[in-house]
Formats: sequence, structure tokens, C-alpha cells
Amino acid sequence: MITRISRRQFLCTTSSLLAAPAWAQAPRIAEDPIIAGYARQLPVLARNGMVASQEAQASRIGVDILKRGGNAVDAAIATGFALAVTLPRAGNIGGGGFMMVHLAAQKKTIAIDYREMSGAAAHRNMFLDEQGRFIPAKSQANGLGVGVPGTVAGFALAHKNYGSGRFTLSDLLQPAIALARDGLIIDDDLADSLPSGMRRMGQYPSSRAIFLKEDGTAFARGDRLVQRDLARSLEMIALQGPKAFYEGEIADLIIAAVRVHGGSLTRDDFTAYRAVERDVVRGTYRGREIASMPPPSSGGAHLIQILNILEGFPIGELGHNSAATIHVMAEAMKLAYADRSKYLGDPDFVKVPLKGLLSKAYAAQQRQTISMEHARPSAQIYPGQPQDFESDQTTHFSVVDAQGNAVSNTYTLNFSYGLGLVAPGTGILLNNELDDFAARENAPNAFGLLGGDANAPGPRKRPLSSMSPTFVFENDGLKLVTGSPGGSRIITIVLQIILNVIDHKMNVAEATEAARIHHQWYPDQLRLERGISPDTQRLLEKLGHSLTISPVIGSTQTIERARGQLAGASDTRQRGTAVAGY
Repeated sequence: MITRISRRQFLCTTSSLLAAPAWAQAPRIAEDPIIAGYARQLPVLARNGMVASQEAQASRIGVDILKRGGNAVDAAIATGFALAVTLPRAGNIGGGGFMMVHLAAQKKTIAIDYREMSGAAAHRNMFLDEQGRFIPAKSQANGLGVGVPGTVAGFALAHKNYGSGRFTLSDLLQPAIALARDGLIIDDDLADSLPSGMRRMGQYPSSRAIFLKEDGTAFARGDRLVQRDLARSLEMIALQGPKAFYEGEIADLIIAAVRVHGGSLTRDDFTAYRAVERDVVRGTYRGREIASMPPPSSGGAHLIQILNILEGFPIGELGHNSAATIHVMAEAMKLAYADRSKYLGDPDFVKVPLKGLLSKAYAAQQRQTISMEHARPSAQIYPGQPQDFESDQTTHFSVVDAQGNAVSNTYTLNFSYGLGLVAPGTGILLNNELDDFAARENAPNAFGLLGGDANAPGPRKRPLSSMSPTFVFENDGLKLVTGSPGGSRIITIVLQIILNVIDHKMNVAEATEAARIHHQWYPDQLRLERGISPDTQRLLEKLGHSLTISPVIGSTQTIERARGQLAGASDTRQRGTAVAGY
């Protein structure tokens, strides 16, 4: 039985739970929230350039490029290739993703889509059995789930169009080549993730040969991991550019591995692949401009949709992670994820109603359906009617240079270590990204997300993603660069970073470390990280929320630019993350 309480009772109750006695209230130092000494967590500070990534060596490599005169794009490319060596469960050249680039002098923001693509033989029922039932193993543990990787093409496009010109693509690959060839000492994240990763990789001899020691035992902290085949693949790309990956020996070796394990990719699929630039998705929130990734990512559209809905609530006054704030966030999240299930897909194949989804008027209509007195069951929520159509393992890194140029990049293999299959002779771990298609209507993917025809499998399509590399601008200048891994939770993770900074006046370290919540419509569960108080949980249950406690949600990498300096925070939910600056 759900106890009904009035809005006033709700707000009074939550306020009384959150309020501290007058003697315990710290003074607000609004003049400088970035470096405020009273904060419980403090960011890393720098004046010239900064890289925040999920692995310390990669962050340092990026900063070194900045120190040597490279711009944010140069540093991002060097960081991304390094992560393919040092963070193999998510950093990659065998997967794909999205890069946002901001050019300060031109006041221009670009979205680069290098999402993986299905082959020409892909079809609507490729992951179903003869009775039309979805077989998860076909998309998650089979060569059918491998899409043509886009990372090499995406980085090459960014370098050609937006690099500083001081470094060749080969220059930017050299640190990664050295790490792969000479080996790296296993520490932190790699030591943590390899044991579970071997459950997937262990079935493939080519993967075992790299990630197991000669005696058959797993590498442990302090061991040296050498990846000679990967070094050779990176050297070929350094010498020949992206053609080495899409038109040469590397493509042939990947295709052979995929086909041995049930896939159907061809050389034509590789040569047909292109990274593309797309129009940035834009919105506003409390006077700030939000710029994020357009479809085939759902991230930008639904991040802005949720912000539009929440803009009508006094989030700051309700209090950080109060029951009232969590309640309205969860209700807004449900509405956006319901729309995601129907409308979002590859814009080269479906018309996505972006104008309607991003409309403030549509958000006002949706806001009216939210009650402060009770949670609305997901079964009673359906995709809305936006008007005006217009033609879990991932990693993120953020970069800002001395000129104010910035990169927000999220890329992925899908699962941790992707399919788990290293294409023999390449050292390259392959993705299982095509699981992000909607195999059939209302069949959840590995992250529990529902979808329909807009995201159905098909020839040379890009599956829908939740990746949300994002910029926030204030007073016509860059304020925030952020993003996160987290599968279906990425959108809500990035949302909470923005709310924490704008509404709750946190510095980026506090915003990063604060406990997170997530709701994605189905399953009808409100996920809470540990750290949400039991009193708040009880209030949420009284409102009708079904709660699930989640130990970790995401791993954000965020840089704030203000008052002539950079403040960065790298999420401590994973070990080995690092912000580096100078």
C-alpha cells in the first residue's frame, strides 16, 4: 500500500531530513566554488591544458602532446590510441564511438560519429531463431554481433580536419606503439578487470595468448603485459593511415576471425565504412547552453529532454539527493527513455523527431504528467507525441587546451573486453556492438533497454547508443567538458554532473563523487548508489518507487573552465583514473 502525501508534506518532510542545524552550516563561498577550501572534495587545477581519462598513463600522454604544442584534438587522439593499449576492456581500435570537438576561436562545435556499422548482410531477423525468438548469444557472444570498427576512421577524420598540424597521425600513435611493444606494468584497473574479462576471453586461443601468462595463469598486479601484435597493427596504421585498417591486412584478419565465429562481414563492408560529421544537438538549461551528441546516439537528445523537463522544478531548493529531487529526476528519466524506445535510431535510415523531442513546449507537456505525490508506474507510461519531425563497457576522456579548444570523447567495445575475441595476428579486441540494435520489438538488450523498428538491425546501419560526450557553455564561453561510460546509464550520469554543478553549486570533484541514481523506464526500478540515506529511501518507497541498490554507476571524466584556470576530476569509482594538467 502506498501512503499518499501532499506536495507540501513531501517538501516539508524532505527539507527537515536534509536541513542541518545553524551551527553546522558551512558558509557559502560563492565567489570561487571551483577551489573553495570548505569543499569535501577538491579538483585538480591547471592553467594551460588538462586531460581527464580512465587511465593515468594515457592522461599523461595526452598532456605531453599539449606541452609540445599540440591542440586538444591532437592530445585526444594520442590519449585514445594509448587507451587501446592500457585500458583494453574499453579503450580500443576494434570498436567505435563519438567525439565532440569545440574550436574556441571559431566558436564552433563539431560532432564526429565513428559508431560501428553492421555489414551489408545484416537483416531484421538476424538475432532471432526460426520461431522469431530473440537469442541473446547471437548478438552478444557470436561473430554476428561484431560491427565494422570506427575508431581508426574517426580519429583520422578528427586529425585531418581539426588537428593543429604540428603532429602527424604517426606521431600521435608512437606512445601507444611503444607501450604495446615494450609492455606496461599491470596496475589498478587492468589488474581488477582481467580476471572477470578472462571468463569471456578465455574461450579464444588468440585472446589467451595475450592476456594469460605462458604458464596459463592470469596476469596480476606488477606483471608486464606485452602486446606485440597490437604494436604491429598500430605501426601499420602509423605508416599507411586508416587504409591499413580498412583496406589491408588488418581488415582481412578481422574479417577472417569474425567469419570463423559466425559473422558475415566482408572486405566491402570495411572499405565502405566512413566516419561522418553530424550537426550537434543543442539545448539550454537555466541560461547555459548544452551541446551534445546527435543520433545515432540517443545521449544528447534525451539529456536535453530531461533537462528541459527538470528546468520547471526548483532543483536547487529541493536539495541534492533529497527524496523530492530524486523523485522528479526519476519521473523525468522514465519519460525520456520511453520516447527513446520508439523514436531514436540511425538518422541515415529513420526520421528522428529531434525538434519535437528538444522542444521546451513538449517538455512542459511532459512535466504536467509528473505528480509530486506518487511515482507513476512504468506500465502507465508510453512514448509521447513530439511534433515537427526533422530530416556498460565504455570509456570517456575529456581534453581542454590552452586556447580553450576542447574534446569530449566516448568510445566502446560494448561489453568489458567486447566480444572477448582478439582477431588472430592483430592484437585487436573486437566489439559486440550490434547487440545495441533492437533485435525485435520489446526485446531488451544486454543493458535492459527496449527498442523498436527505428533501431532494428539492417544492412550497414549504426546501432543506437547512449554515449553522451557533452559540453556546457556559460556566458558564451566553455564551462564544462564531461562524459562517462555506463551503457544505458550514461545519459543520467551526465545529467547529474550538470545538475550538481549548476543547481547544487558543487565543484567538479564534488559533482563527480556524489551518489548517483538511474531510471530507464523498463525495468521499473529506481537504481540508487550506496550513499543515499535510509530515510530518503523510505520516502521514495512511500511514493511508490521500487528501489535497487547499485554499488557503482559510471566513471565520469570532467573538466571545468572558469576564472582563468582548469579544474578537473576523474571518477574514483574505478581505480587507475587520472586527471593530468600543466
